[in-house]
Amino acid sequence: MHDFDPLDGALLIDKPAGPTSHDVVDAIRREFRLKKVGHCGTLDPNATGLLIIVLGRGTKLSEKLMSSDKVYEGTIKFGESTDSYDAAGELTASLPVPPTTVEELNELAKSFVGDQMQMPPMVSAIKKDGVPLYKLARKGLDVPREPRLIHIYNFKFSEYHEPVGYFRVACTKGTYVRSLAHELGNKLGSGAHLATLRRTVSGKFDVADAIEFEHALGLPLSELEKKVIPFLKLI
Repeated sequence: MHDFDPLDGALLIDKPAGPTSHDVVDAIRREFRLKKVGHCGTLDPNATGLLIIVLGRGTKLSEKLMSSDKVYEGTIKFGESTDSYDAAGELTASLPVPPTTVEELNELAKSFVGDQMQMPPMVSAIKKDGVPLYKLARKGLDVPREPRLIHIYNFKFSEYHEPVGYFRVACTKGTYVRSLAHELGNKLGSGAHLATLRRTVSGKFDVADAIEFEHALGLPLSELEKKVIPFLKLI
């Protein structure tokens, strides 16, 4: 039997808007003086919600945990397109929004359900010849990207208050929800961008069981250990 340390496992963090996923990892590493810390699935800086942090020997399971399906909730603003497909980007077009309803948005959203090849946005962390695409985008470059196979299990709007729609989407890993927002806006004829995003589920883990980032940093080590999901429960 392996002797596992109480900090060999995973920590469920509710990430606030602002820090990058890497910032969260760095802060936890520094605060608790840990050698091995990683995360399972990047959240954009403006996105909030469930970020699985792996500690110690738990880092060996990051690929396994990262490959799980995800659920997101958020808002899409119609009528404004941005270069990053989200609210952090530069405005590229502004168009009137045709009169629409939740039912009509859901009809459009249905067309995304199932397997599809999705083109990653230029403003993303995917690398081209070793360079992240967002760095090339900052230089004004638009390079060819490989579409990726993704699967959308469910994509549904619960409310619409012009020009903002409130949605929930369940999808496979690697899905760019902001690309869904961009493509949906094109189908509506007004353009759109992802205004807010929150990850609520990753695999078998739910944000309801996560601890807020700032709260986690304020915990004594003995209390943090109690929050860690042990390595053997992750396998």
